[in-house]
Amino acid sequence: MRTPGVPTVVVLLLAGAAVPGRAEAAPVPELAWKACRSALPAYAGLFESLKGVRVECAKLRVPVDRSRPGGRTIEIAVSRIPATGGKPRGSLVVNPGGPGGTGTDFAVAVAGRASKRVRAAYDIVGFDPRGTGGSAPMSCAPGYFDPVRRDYNPRTPEDFSYWKKRARAYAAACHAKYGDLLDHLKSTDTVADMESLRKALGDNKLNFYGVSYGTYLGGVYATLHPRRVGRMVLDSNVSPTGVWYEANLRQNRTFDRNLDLFFAWVARHDDVFGVGSTRAEVRAFYRRTRAALARKPVAGRVGKKPAEAENKLVRVGPDELDDAFLAAGYRAGDGVWPLLGQALQARKEGDDRGIVLAYQYLGAQKESGGYAVYTGTQCTDAPWPSRWSRWRRDHAALARRYPFMTWSNAWYNLPCRYWKAAPGVPVEIRRRAGLPPVLLFQATLDAATPFRGGPEMRRRLGGHLVVEERGLTHGILQRGNRALDRIFERYLLTGRLPQGTTTRVPALPEPVPPAGRGTARQIAQDAARVAQDALPGR
Repeated sequence: MRTPGVPTVVVLLLAGAAVPGRAEAAPVPELAWKACRSALPAYAGLFESLKGVRVECAKLRVPVDRSRPGGRTIEIAVSRIPATGGKPRGSLVVNPGGPGGTGTDFAVAVAGRASKRVRAAYDIVGFDPRGTGGSAPMSCAPGYFDPVRRDYNPRTPEDFSYWKKRARAYAAACHAKYGDLLDHLKSTDTVADMESLRKALGDNKLNFYGVSYGTYLGGVYATLHPRRVGRMVLDSNVSPTGVWYEANLRQNRTFDRNLDLFFAWVARHDDVFGVGSTRAEVRAFYRRTRAALARKPVAGRVGKKPAEAENKLVRVGPDELDDAFLAAGYRAGDGVWPLLGQALQARKEGDDRGIVLAYQYLGAQKESGGYAVYTGTQCTDAPWPSRWSRWRRDHAALARRYPFMTWSNAWYNLPCRYWKAAPGVPVEIRRRAGLPPVLLFQATLDAATPFRGGPEMRRRLGGHLVVEERGLTHGILQRGNRALDRIFERYLLTGRLPQGTTTRVPALPEPVPPAGRGTARQIAQDAARVAQDALPGR
């Protein structure tokens, strides 16, 4: 399941090794909390409610191979924002999704946007899953996503050969560097680490808030440890069917739909953007821009922050353009659609800096940690088609109707065809005796986790589903929809669900376009703010 780039905010830990011993039950791990000596306190300072708040960090040592608890170990980075109340309910463990998303920074963001009552009731805890962030971060091929890359959309046999060779080489590089560790990156390994974290926190029950792929982790945990679940909130649910090949095919349809919604919004505000007065005209302009970048990429210098000197040369070709505008499929709010509309407007007027800035802040991907663990997890959670003819047939058929992301998603996942570690069998997520009511949230126009995932997860786990009608944001909690956040807060504080099985809540209004054409500096400032406002991992 393709996800946006995830900022890595903290690097704390390295893998360790223990002397092999006889297989026996692992002791309850311990956490030694200390003030974080990393970027996390500075990140917390971006939130008014967290200024001056102590952010704590610890290391959780767990077995690499759960069948050999006395064997090699790995250390998991953990963060905590302590509860402000005198008698907290316990911990709220959070996960932003991915696979490959880091949780130590996500915990800070969740705490920074939580109400005072929730902050008083819970220690908010995040962890970096094995191989990400501060948990022995993996990197198989640094520079794998460096621009400019060959056009995602294949036209010749040489194009297909290039992408297949690239995917095979990436899988081989991961195997050469990490060997048997690749056998222990499955979702079930992360869920086992979550259970170790619960024990280390001293909590009788796991209170959990997961987003996107984090909902899959929650579903697997609820299936394997139903009597250990406390309050569980699953936001933007992955469909538990079709893990993971079919799930990625479904995304290609929904992202194409959401890009058309964005193009239609730009057309409705043609008086501002001047790119086209119909959806078809805006889409055609985008495709002409893409074709032009395929012939001649553009470049611009960008500072790490808008106020800094422009010191980094960033190049943008057709793939990088698509990567930037993928953000429009994830969310309209938080300034994303206005920013991308301005980038198209600037391009129409002969200024490519808006496109360069949009790519730098919204589209640039990192192989280290995020993508390496994404492939390590998705490639081994379940089998993938072994025949290239199946991949080509399925994606060629989809690309004819849904061209925006189909081939880029194929190449993103193709290393799984060549992955050395053997795939496992996915856990059949279902309700089991002892599982308490679960609260689920889903937007009807979510592209990354299409709507069907919400009803399907509710059918399997029970509980209550809150539907955001006409919402297309991926990860809908703490995004400004107060009706959703009130249900979220009440459940965390009281355990009470709304009556019935489903509640429907209207989405926020569509974004308002900017007052006029932005300068390059203004676009840069807007891009930085959009990137900052996005919760990590989303």
